[in-house]
Amino acid sequence: MWSLLIFVIIGLFVSQNSVDATHNCTILTKGSPYFPKNFKFGVATSAYQIEGGWNADGKGPSIWDDYTHHYPERITDGTNGDSAAESYRLFDLDLKALKDLGVHHYRFSIAWTRIFPTGYINSKNQKGIDYYNDVIDKLLANGIEPMVTMYHWDMPVGIQKFGGFSNTLIIEQFLDYAEELFKLFGDRVKTWITINEPNEICKGGYGTARSPPLLNASGVGDYMCFTNLLKVHGATYRLYRSKFFEKQRGQVGISLNVDYVFSQTNNTNDVNRALDYEFGLLAHPIYSKFGDFPPILLKEIGKSSRNEGRKRSRLPSLGTYWTSVIKGSADFMGMNYYTSMFINSSTEPRGENPSYERDYNYVSTVDTRCPKAKSFWLYAVPQGFEDLLKYIRDHYDNVEVKITENGWSDSGDLDDNMRIKYYKTHLQAVLNAINDGCNVTAYTAWSLLDNFQFHAGFIEHFGLYAVNMTSPNRERTPKKSAHFYNKVIKTRSIPYDF
Repeated sequence: MWSLLIFVIIGLFVSQNSVDATHNCTILTKGSPYFPKNFKFGVATSAYQIEGGWNADGKGPSIWDDYTHHYPERITDGTNGDSAAESYRLFDLDLKALKDLGVHHYRFSIAWTRIFPTGYINSKNQKGIDYYNDVIDKLLANGIEPMVTMYHWDMPVGIQKFGGFSNTLIIEQFLDYAEELFKLFGDRVKTWITINEPNEICKGGYGTARSPPLLNASGVGDYMCFTNLLKVHGATYRLYRSKFFEKQRGQVGISLNVDYVFSQTNNTNDVNRALDYEFGLLAHPIYSKFGDFPPILLKEIGKSSRNEGRKRSRLPSLGTYWTSVIKGSADFMGMNYYTSMFINSSTEPRGENPSYERDYNYVSTVDTRCPKAKSFWLYAVPQGFEDLLKYIRDHYDNVEVKITENGWSDSGDLDDNMRIKYYKTHLQAVLNAINDGCNVTAYTAWSLLDNFQFHAGFIEHFGLYAVNMTSPNRERTPKKSAHFYNKVIKTRSIPYDF
Protein backbone atom coordinates (compact mmCIF):
# COMPACT_ATOMS: atom_id res chain seq x y z
CA MET A 1 0.00 0.00 0.00
CA TRP A 2 1.40 3.35 -0.99
CA SER A 3 1.59 6.13 1.53
CA LEU A 4 -0.79 9.08 1.69
CA LEU A 5 0.06 11.67 -0.97
CA ILE A 6 -0.25 15.29 0.04
CA PHE A 7 -0.14 17.95 -2.65
CA VAL A 8 0.13 21.72 -2.45
CA ILE A 9 -3.29 23.37 -2.19
CA ILE A 10 -3.41 26.72 -3.93
CA GLY A 11 -5.67 29.49 -2.66
CA LEU A 12 -6.52 30.86 0.76
CA PHE A 13 -10.28 31.21 0.45
CA VAL A 14 -12.21 28.79 2.67
CA SER A 15 -15.98 28.58 2.27
CA GLN A 16 -17.66 28.39 5.67
CA ASN A 17 -19.92 25.45 4.78
CA SER A 18 -17.80 23.62 2.22
CA VAL A 19 -16.39 20.12 2.45
CA ASP A 20 -12.80 19.88 3.69
CA ALA A 21 -10.55 20.55 0.71
CA THR A 22 -8.11 17.83 1.76
CA HIS A 23 -10.81 15.36 0.69
CA ASN A 24 -11.30 16.85 -2.77
CA CYS A 25 -8.03 18.47 -3.83
CA THR A 26 -5.80 15.53 -2.91
CA ILE A 27 -6.10 11.81 -3.47
CA LEU A 28 -5.29 8.65 -1.53
CA THR A 29 -3.69 5.59 -3.11
CA LYS A 30 -5.69 2.38 -2.98
CA GLY A 31 -4.80 -1.14 -4.05
CA SER A 32 -2.43 -2.09 -6.84
CA PRO A 33 -0.07 0.62 -8.13
CA TYR A 34 -0.24 -0.83 -11.66
CA PHE A 35 -2.83 -0.33 -14.36
CA PRO A 36 -4.24 -3.58 -15.82
CA LYS A 37 -2.28 -5.20 -18.65
CA ASN A 38 -5.03 -4.51 -21.21
CA PHE A 39 -5.51 -0.87 -20.14
CA LYS A 40 -4.83 1.57 -22.99
CA PHE A 41 -3.25 5.02 -22.89
CA GLY A 42 -3.71 7.64 -25.59
CA VAL A 43 -3.98 11.31 -26.45
CA ALA A 44 -6.69 13.39 -28.12
CA THR A 45 -7.17 16.28 -30.51
CA SER A 46 -10.00 17.62 -32.66
CA ALA A 47 -10.07 18.67 -36.30
CA TYR A 48 -10.95 22.35 -35.97
CA GLN A 49 -8.45 22.86 -33.18
CA ILE A 50 -5.36 21.50 -34.96
CA GLU A 51 -5.87 20.88 -38.68
CA GLY A 52 -5.84 24.39 -40.13
CA GLY A 53 -6.37 24.41 -43.89
CA TRP A 54 -9.87 25.69 -43.24
CA ASN A 55 -10.63 26.07 -46.98
CA ALA A 56 -7.83 23.98 -48.46
CA ASP A 57 -8.40 21.42 -51.21
CA GLY A 58 -12.15 21.97 -51.42
CA LYS A 59 -13.06 21.95 -47.72
CA GLY A 60 -16.33 23.74 -46.95
CA PRO A 61 -17.11 26.12 -44.07
CA SER A 62 -18.23 24.97 -40.64
CA ILE A 63 -20.13 26.98 -38.05
CA TRP A 64 -16.85 27.58 -36.17
CA ASP A 65 -15.24 28.94 -39.34
CA ASP A 66 -18.12 31.37 -39.76
CA TYR A 67 -18.26 32.25 -36.07
CA THR A 68 -14.59 33.13 -35.67
CA HIS A 69 -14.56 35.05 -38.95
CA HIS A 70 -17.64 37.13 -38.08
CA TYR A 71 -17.08 37.54 -34.34
CA PRO A 72 -13.33 37.65 -33.69
CA GLU A 73 -13.98 39.86 -30.67
CA ARG A 74 -15.63 36.89 -28.94
CA ILE A 75 -12.34 34.96 -29.01
CA THR A 76 -10.02 36.07 -26.19
CA ASP A 77 -7.04 36.78 -28.44
CA GLY A 78 -9.03 37.46 -31.62
CA THR A 79 -7.64 34.39 -33.39
CA ASN A 80 -9.27 31.47 -35.19
CA GLY A 81 -8.56 27.94 -36.39
CA ASP A 82 -7.78 28.87 -39.99
CA SER A 83 -4.23 27.54 -39.73
CA ALA A 84 -3.83 26.34 -36.12
CA ALA A 85 -1.14 23.64 -35.82
CA GLU A 86 -1.40 22.90 -39.56
CA SER A 87 -1.96 19.20 -38.97
CA TYR A 88 -3.71 18.90 -42.33
CA ARG A 89 -0.39 19.73 -43.93
CA LEU A 90 1.98 18.45 -41.24
CA PHE A 91 0.45 15.27 -39.86
CA ASP A 92 3.79 13.49 -40.02
CA LEU A 93 4.98 15.75 -37.19
CA ASP A 94 2.00 14.63 -35.11
CA LEU A 95 2.77 11.02 -35.96
CA LYS A 96 6.34 11.39 -34.72
CA ALA A 97 5.08 12.84 -31.45
CA LEU A 98 2.61 9.97 -31.06
CA LYS A 99 5.34 7.42 -31.67
CA ASP A 100 7.70 9.14 -29.23
CA LEU A 101 5.00 9.10 -26.56
CA GLY A 102 4.36 5.42 -27.16
CA VAL A 103 0.56 5.78 -27.03
CA HIS A 104 -1.76 2.87 -27.71
CA HIS A 105 -4.47 4.98 -29.34
CA TYR A 106 -4.96 8.40 -30.88
CA ARG A 107 -8.34 10.10 -30.63
CA PHE A 108 -8.98 12.60 -33.43
CA SER A 109 -12.08 13.94 -35.13
CA ILE A 110 -13.10 14.09 -38.74
CA ALA A 111 -14.03 17.49 -40.13
CA TRP A 112 -17.43 16.84 -41.71
CA THR A 113 -16.90 19.61 -44.29
CA ARG A 114 -13.47 18.36 -45.30
CA ILE A 115 -15.00 15.24 -46.84
CA PHE A 116 -18.48 16.65 -47.62
CA PRO A 117 -18.04 20.42 -48.12
CA THR A 118 -21.76 21.25 -48.04
CA GLY A 119 -22.51 18.64 -45.38
CA TYR A 120 -24.41 16.48 -47.88
CA ILE A 121 -22.93 13.28 -49.30
CA ASN A 122 -23.40 14.39 -52.91
CA SER A 123 -20.57 16.90 -52.33
CA LYS A 124 -17.88 14.25 -51.72
CA ASN A 125 -14.35 15.67 -51.61
CA GLN A 126 -11.78 13.00 -52.44
CA LYS A 127 -8.80 15.01 -51.19
CA GLY A 128 -10.33 15.20 -47.75
CA ILE A 129 -11.04 11.49 -47.79
CA ASP A 130 -7.46 10.83 -48.87
CA TYR A 131 -6.18 12.84 -45.90
CA TYR A 132 -8.04 10.75 -43.33
CA ASN A 133 -7.12 7.53 -45.10
CA ASP A 134 -3.50 8.59 -44.84
CA VAL A 135 -3.86 9.42 -41.12
CA ILE A 136 -5.53 6.10 -40.34
CA ASP A 137 -3.12 4.01 -42.40
CA LYS A 138 -0.05 5.65 -40.85
CA LEU A 139 -1.40 5.19 -37.34
CA LEU A 140 -2.04 1.50 -37.91
CA ALA A 141 1.35 1.01 -39.59
CA ASN A 142 2.90 2.26 -36.36
CA GLY A 143 0.79 0.18 -34.01
CA ILE A 144 -1.49 3.05 -32.92
CA GLU A 145 -5.24 2.48 -32.81
CA PRO A 146 -7.37 5.23 -34.39
CA MET A 147 -10.22 6.38 -32.12
CA VAL A 148 -12.41 8.52 -34.35
CA THR A 149 -14.92 11.19 -33.31
CA MET A 150 -17.54 11.86 -35.96
CA TYR A 151 -18.64 15.24 -34.66
CA HIS A 152 -16.58 17.63 -32.53
CA TRP A 153 -18.65 20.83 -32.81
CA ASP A 154 -17.87 21.79 -36.44
CA MET A 155 -21.32 21.53 -38.02
CA PRO A 156 -21.38 22.27 -41.78
CA VAL A 157 -22.89 25.66 -42.48
CA GLY A 158 -25.05 24.00 -45.15
CA ILE A 159 -26.62 21.73 -42.52
CA GLN A 160 -26.97 24.43 -39.86
CA LYS A 161 -29.05 26.53 -42.26
CA PHE A 162 -31.86 24.06 -41.63
CA GLY A 163 -31.53 24.25 -37.85
CA GLY A 164 -28.82 21.76 -36.97
CA PHE A 165 -29.70 19.97 -33.75
CA SER A 166 -32.88 22.03 -33.31
CA ASN A 167 -34.49 20.33 -36.32
CA THR A 168 -35.37 16.62 -36.60
CA LEU A 169 -33.91 16.74 -40.13
CA ILE A 170 -30.51 16.39 -38.45
CA ILE A 171 -31.25 12.70 -37.83
CA GLU A 172 -31.26 11.74 -41.51
CA GLN A 173 -28.54 14.28 -42.34
CA PHE A 174 -26.19 12.83 -39.72
CA LEU A 175 -27.09 9.24 -40.62
CA ASP A 176 -26.08 9.85 -44.24
CA TYR A 177 -22.75 11.25 -43.03
CA ALA A 178 -22.17 8.44 -40.53
CA GLU A 179 -22.95 5.71 -43.06
CA GLU A 180 -20.33 7.12 -45.41
CA LEU A 181 -17.77 7.19 -42.60
CA PHE A 182 -18.43 3.53 -41.82
CA LYS A 183 -18.08 2.67 -45.52
CA LEU A 184 -14.93 4.71 -46.03
CA PHE A 185 -13.00 3.95 -42.85
CA GLY A 186 -14.80 1.24 -40.87
CA ASP A 187 -12.60 -1.56 -42.21
CA ARG A 188 -9.78 -0.03 -40.13
CA VAL A 189 -11.45 2.11 -37.46
CA LYS A 190 -12.73 -0.06 -34.60
CA THR A 191 -13.59 2.65 -32.05
CA TRP A 192 -16.14 5.30 -33.03
CA ILE A 193 -17.42 8.23 -30.97
CA THR A 194 -20.55 9.75 -32.46
CA ILE A 195 -20.59 13.14 -30.73
CA ASN A 196 -18.26 14.99 -28.38
CA GLU A 197 -19.63 16.80 -25.31
CA PRO A 198 -23.34 17.24 -26.03
CA ASN A 199 -23.59 19.41 -22.92
CA GLU A 200 -21.42 22.08 -24.54
CA ILE A 201 -23.15 21.79 -27.90
CA CYS A 202 -26.68 22.15 -26.57
CA LYS A 203 -26.29 24.51 -23.63
CA GLY A 204 -23.79 26.86 -25.26
CA GLY A 205 -25.07 26.70 -28.83
CA TYR A 206 -28.83 26.36 -28.45
CA GLY A 207 -29.43 27.70 -24.95
CA THR A 208 -27.24 30.64 -23.94
CA ALA A 209 -25.86 31.68 -27.37
CA ARG A 210 -22.35 31.51 -25.99
CA SER A 211 -21.21 29.38 -28.94
CA PRO A 212 -22.33 28.80 -32.51
CA PRO A 213 -24.99 28.51 -33.78
CA LEU A 214 -25.89 31.26 -31.26
CA LEU A 215 -29.47 30.26 -30.51
CA ASN A 216 -30.55 32.13 -27.38
CA ALA A 217 -33.37 29.91 -26.15
CA SER A 218 -32.41 28.36 -22.83
CA GLY A 219 -35.03 26.06 -21.37
CA VAL A 220 -36.40 25.30 -24.84
CA GLY A 221 -33.72 25.25 -27.55
CA ASP A 222 -31.19 23.37 -25.44
CA TYR A 223 -33.76 20.64 -24.64
CA MET A 224 -34.68 20.38 -28.34
CA CYS A 225 -30.98 19.95 -29.05
CA PHE A 226 -30.54 17.27 -26.38
CA THR A 227 -33.56 15.37 -27.70
CA ASN A 228 -32.48 15.40 -31.34
CA LEU A 229 -28.85 14.73 -30.48
CA LEU A 230 -29.82 11.61 -28.52
CA LYS A 231 -31.91 10.44 -31.47
CA VAL A 232 -28.97 11.04 -33.81
CA HIS A 233 -26.68 9.04 -31.58
CA GLY A 234 -29.14 6.18 -31.06
CA ALA A 235 -29.97 5.92 -34.76
CA THR A 236 -26.27 5.96 -35.70
CA TYR A 237 -25.54 3.15 -33.27
CA ARG A 238 -28.44 1.07 -34.65
CA LEU A 239 -27.24 1.72 -38.20
CA TYR A 240 -23.78 0.41 -37.36
CA ARG A 241 -25.09 -2.68 -35.57
CA SER A 242 -27.51 -3.57 -38.38
CA LYS A 243 -25.33 -2.90 -41.44
CA PHE A 244 -21.66 -2.86 -40.46
CA PHE A 245 -20.94 -4.66 -37.21
CA GLU A 246 -20.95 -8.18 -38.63
CA LYS A 247 -18.02 -7.42 -40.92
CA GLN A 248 -16.27 -4.57 -39.10
CA ARG A 249 -16.62 -5.67 -35.45
CA GLY A 250 -16.07 -2.20 -34.00
CA GLN A 251 -17.40 -0.31 -31.00
CA VAL A 252 -19.59 2.80 -31.05
CA GLY A 253 -19.99 5.18 -28.11
CA ILE A 254 -20.42 8.84 -27.23
CA SER A 255 -18.21 11.22 -25.24
CA LEU A 256 -20.04 12.90 -22.36
CA ASN A 257 -18.60 15.62 -20.17
CA VAL A 258 -19.57 16.51 -16.65
CA ASP A 259 -18.23 18.46 -13.71
CA TYR A 260 -18.75 16.25 -10.69
CA VAL A 261 -20.57 17.98 -7.83
CA PHE A 262 -20.15 18.11 -4.08
CA SER A 263 -22.85 19.48 -1.82
CA GLN A 264 -21.76 22.32 0.44
CA THR A 265 -24.18 20.96 3.04
CA ASN A 266 -23.33 17.27 2.45
CA ASN A 267 -26.82 16.69 1.07
CA THR A 268 -26.84 13.44 -0.93
CA ASN A 269 -30.22 14.22 -2.48
CA ASP A 270 -28.85 17.49 -3.85
CA VAL A 271 -25.87 15.66 -5.39
CA ASN A 272 -28.08 13.04 -7.04
CA ARG A 273 -30.53 15.63 -8.37
CA ALA A 274 -27.74 17.84 -9.70
CA LEU A 275 -26.09 14.89 -11.44
CA ASP A 276 -29.41 13.93 -13.01
CA TYR A 277 -29.58 17.42 -14.55
CA GLU A 278 -25.91 17.76 -15.47
CA PHE A 279 -25.17 14.16 -16.44
CA GLY A 280 -28.28 11.97 -16.37
CA LEU A 281 -29.98 14.17 -18.97
CA LEU A 282 -27.74 12.36 -21.49
CA ALA A 283 -26.50 9.29 -19.66
CA HIS A 284 -29.87 8.02 -18.40
CA PRO A 285 -31.50 7.65 -21.85
CA ILE A 286 -28.50 5.64 -23.15
CA TYR A 287 -27.08 3.76 -20.19
CA SER A 288 -29.85 3.21 -17.65
CA LYS A 289 -32.00 0.07 -17.50
CA PHE A 290 -35.16 2.12 -18.05
CA GLY A 291 -34.15 4.63 -20.74
CA ASP A 292 -35.76 8.03 -21.35
CA PHE A 293 -34.83 11.17 -19.44
CA PRO A 294 -34.44 10.93 -15.65
CA PRO A 295 -37.88 10.81 -14.00
CA ILE A 296 -37.15 13.83 -11.81
CA LEU A 297 -36.45 15.98 -14.88
CA LEU A 298 -39.61 14.85 -16.66
CA LYS A 299 -41.62 15.58 -13.50
CA GLU A 300 -40.09 18.94 -12.57
CA ILE A 301 -39.83 20.43 -16.05
CA GLY A 302 -43.29 19.12 -16.92
CA LYS A 303 -44.72 20.83 -13.84
CA SER A 304 -42.88 24.09 -14.58
CA SER A 305 -44.15 24.00 -18.17
CA ARG A 306 -47.74 23.64 -17.01
CA ASN A 307 -47.28 26.48 -14.54
CA GLU A 308 -46.03 28.61 -17.44
CA GLY A 309 -49.31 27.95 -19.26
CA ARG A 310 -47.85 25.58 -21.84
CA LYS A 311 -49.84 22.72 -23.36
CA ARG A 312 -46.82 20.41 -23.39
CA SER A 313 -43.55 20.05 -21.51
CA ARG A 314 -40.42 21.83 -22.62
CA LEU A 315 -38.73 18.43 -22.06
CA PRO A 316 -41.19 15.79 -23.22
CA SER A 317 -40.60 12.06 -22.80
CA LEU A 318 -38.69 10.45 -25.66
CA GLY A 319 -41.64 8.09 -26.18
CA THR A 320 -41.72 4.33 -26.58
CA TYR A 321 -40.04 4.11 -29.99
CA TRP A 322 -37.15 6.48 -29.39
CA THR A 323 -36.60 5.24 -25.85
CA SER A 324 -36.07 1.75 -27.29
CA VAL A 325 -33.72 3.05 -30.00
CA ILE A 326 -31.59 5.09 -27.61
CA LYS A 327 -31.52 2.76 -24.58
CA GLY A 328 -28.41 0.60 -24.77
CA SER A 329 -27.12 2.43 -27.85
CA ALA A 330 -23.45 2.43 -26.83
CA ASP A 331 -20.73 -0.17 -26.41
CA PHE A 332 -18.90 2.12 -23.99
CA MET A 333 -19.19 5.49 -22.32
CA GLY A 334 -16.64 8.09 -23.35
CA MET A 335 -15.95 10.40 -20.40
CA ASN A 336 -14.35 13.85 -20.52
CA TYR A 337 -13.49 15.00 -17.01
CA TYR A 338 -11.63 18.14 -15.98
CA THR A 339 -12.95 19.51 -12.69
CA SER A 340 -15.65 19.48 -10.00
CA MET A 341 -17.93 22.07 -8.43
CA PHE A 342 -19.68 22.77 -5.16
CA ILE A 343 -23.46 23.16 -5.37
CA ASN A 344 -25.93 24.71 -2.99
CA SER A 345 -29.70 24.90 -3.39
CA SER A 346 -30.87 28.37 -4.32
CA THR A 347 -33.42 29.94 -1.99
CA GLU A 348 -34.82 32.03 -4.86
CA PRO A 349 -35.56 31.00 -8.47
CA ARG A 350 -32.51 31.57 -10.65
CA GLY A 351 -32.24 32.72 -14.24
CA GLU A 352 -34.86 33.73 -16.75
CA ASN A 353 -38.20 32.00 -17.01
CA PRO A 354 -37.85 29.61 -18.74
CA SER A 355 -34.20 28.55 -18.70
CA TYR A 356 -32.08 25.55 -17.87
CA GLU A 357 -30.58 27.59 -15.03
CA ARG A 358 -34.03 28.10 -13.51
CA ASP A 359 -34.90 24.42 -13.87
CA TYR A 360 -31.60 23.34 -12.33
CA ASN A 361 -31.77 26.00 -9.57
CA TYR A 362 -28.45 25.40 -7.85
CA VAL A 363 -25.69 27.88 -7.11
CA SER A 364 -22.40 26.42 -8.37
CA THR A 365 -19.06 27.55 -7.00
CA VAL A 366 -15.44 26.49 -7.29
CA ASP A 367 -13.19 25.70 -4.34
CA THR A 368 -10.35 28.17 -4.65
CA ARG A 369 -8.20 26.17 -2.25
CA CYS A 370 -7.59 23.64 -5.02
CA PRO A 371 -4.87 24.32 -7.64
CA LYS A 372 -6.12 26.55 -10.47
CA ALA A 373 -5.14 26.22 -14.13
CA LYS A 374 -4.82 28.94 -16.75
CA SER A 375 -8.49 28.35 -17.65
CA PHE A 376 -10.71 30.30 -15.26
CA TRP A 377 -13.01 27.31 -14.76
CA LEU A 378 -10.40 24.60 -14.23
CA TYR A 379 -9.41 23.57 -10.70
CA ALA A 380 -7.66 20.30 -9.86
CA VAL A 381 -10.22 18.16 -8.00
CA PRO A 382 -9.08 14.55 -8.44
CA GLN A 383 -11.43 13.15 -5.80
CA GLY A 384 -14.32 14.27 -7.98
CA PHE A 385 -12.91 12.14 -10.80
CA GLU A 386 -12.79 9.02 -8.64
CA ASP A 387 -16.25 9.69 -7.25
CA LEU A 388 -17.69 10.25 -10.75
CA LEU A 389 -16.34 6.90 -11.97
CA LYS A 390 -17.85 5.18 -8.95
CA TYR A 391 -21.16 6.97 -9.59
CA ILE A 392 -21.15 5.56 -13.13
CA ARG A 393 -20.34 2.10 -11.75
CA ASP A 394 -23.23 2.24 -9.31
CA HIS A 395 -25.87 3.97 -11.45
CA TYR A 396 -25.18 2.64 -14.96
CA ASP A 397 -24.49 -1.06 -14.45
CA ASN A 398 -20.70 -0.61 -14.45
CA VAL A 399 -20.64 0.13 -18.19
CA GLU A 400 -17.22 0.16 -19.85
CA VAL A 401 -15.75 3.66 -19.55
CA LYS A 402 -13.06 5.07 -21.79
CA ILE A 403 -11.63 8.35 -20.51
CA THR A 404 -11.64 10.35 -23.74
CA GLU A 405 -10.34 13.66 -22.33
CA ASN A 406 -8.56 14.82 -19.19
CA GLY A 407 -6.06 17.65 -19.03
CA TRP A 408 -4.65 20.86 -17.60
CA SER A 409 -4.07 24.32 -19.07
CA ASP A 410 -1.19 26.69 -18.46
CA SER A 411 0.64 29.55 -20.19
CA GLY A 412 2.81 27.28 -22.31
CA ASP A 413 5.84 26.50 -20.17
CA LEU A 414 7.96 23.58 -21.35
CA ASP A 415 8.82 22.82 -17.73
CA ASP A 416 5.15 22.17 -16.93
CA ASN A 417 5.30 20.73 -13.43
CA MET A 418 1.72 21.69 -12.54
CA ARG A 419 0.42 19.66 -15.50
CA ILE A 420 2.44 16.69 -14.26
CA LYS A 421 0.95 17.09 -10.77
CA TYR A 422 -2.52 17.22 -12.28
CA TYR A 423 -1.89 14.06 -14.29
CA LYS A 424 -0.43 12.27 -11.26
CA THR A 425 -3.46 12.91 -9.09
CA HIS A 426 -6.03 12.27 -11.80
CA LEU A 427 -4.38 9.09 -13.03
CA GLN A 428 -4.36 7.99 -9.40
CA ALA A 429 -8.09 8.72 -9.25
CA VAL A 430 -8.62 6.47 -12.28
CA LEU A 431 -6.44 3.74 -10.79
CA ASN A 432 -8.29 3.96 -7.47
CA ALA A 433 -11.59 3.55 -9.30
CA ILE A 434 -10.29 0.52 -11.20
CA ASN A 435 -9.05 -1.01 -7.94
CA ASP A 436 -12.57 -0.45 -6.56
CA GLY A 437 -14.15 -2.39 -9.40
CA CYS A 438 -14.92 0.34 -11.94
CA ASN A 439 -14.84 -0.87 -15.54
CA VAL A 440 -12.43 1.75 -16.90
CA THR A 441 -10.41 0.49 -19.87
CA ALA A 442 -8.67 3.53 -21.38
CA TYR A 443 -7.26 6.95 -20.51
CA THR A 444 -6.83 9.71 -23.09
CA ALA A 445 -4.91 12.87 -22.24
CA TRP A 446 -6.04 16.21 -23.65
CA SER A 447 -4.13 17.16 -25.63
CA LEU A 448 -1.34 15.98 -27.90
CA LEU A 449 -0.66 19.57 -29.00
CA ASP A 450 -1.18 23.12 -27.90
CA ASN A 451 -4.12 24.08 -30.09
CA PHE A 452 -6.91 26.55 -30.79
CA GLN A 453 -8.89 26.32 -27.56
CA PHE A 454 -12.17 27.65 -28.97
CA HIS A 455 -13.19 30.83 -27.05
CA ALA A 456 -9.79 31.03 -25.35
CA GLY A 457 -7.97 31.06 -28.67
CA PHE A 458 -4.28 30.24 -28.28
CA ILE A 459 -3.72 31.69 -24.81
CA GLU A 460 -4.56 28.48 -22.92
CA HIS A 461 -2.14 25.62 -23.53
CA PHE A 462 -3.27 22.03 -22.91
CA GLY A 463 -0.67 20.23 -24.99
CA LEU A 464 1.96 17.68 -24.10
CA TYR A 465 3.77 19.23 -27.07
CA ALA A 466 4.28 22.94 -27.70
CA VAL A 467 3.73 24.24 -31.22
CA ASN A 468 5.74 27.11 -32.68
CA MET A 469 2.84 29.14 -34.02
CA THR A 470 5.12 31.80 -35.54
CA SER A 471 6.90 29.32 -37.78
CA PRO A 472 5.42 28.08 -41.08
CA ASN A 473 6.75 24.63 -40.16
CA ARG A 474 4.91 24.62 -36.81
CA GLU A 475 7.65 22.69 -35.04
CA ARG A 476 6.49 20.50 -32.15
CA THR A 477 8.54 20.46 -28.94
CA PRO A 478 7.91 17.92 -26.16
CA LYS A 479 7.23 19.39 -22.75
CA LYS A 480 8.35 17.80 -19.50
CA SER A 481 4.86 16.30 -19.21
CA ALA A 482 5.38 14.40 -22.48
CA HIS A 483 8.33 12.57 -20.93
CA PHE A 484 6.26 11.93 -17.81
CA TYR A 485 3.39 10.46 -19.81
CA ASN A 486 5.77 8.28 -21.81
CA LYS A 487 7.03 6.83 -18.54
CA VAL A 488 3.46 6.20 -17.35
CA ILE A 489 2.78 4.24 -20.53
CA LYS A 490 6.02 2.26 -20.37
CA THR A 491 5.67 1.29 -16.71
CA ARG A 492 1.83 1.13 -16.56
CA SER A 493 2.15 3.01 -13.28
CA ILE A 494 2.39 6.57 -11.95
CA PRO A 495 6.01 7.72 -11.46
CA TYR A 496 5.71 9.89 -8.37
CA ASP A 497 9.47 10.41 -8.33
CA PHE A 498 9.33 12.16 -11.73
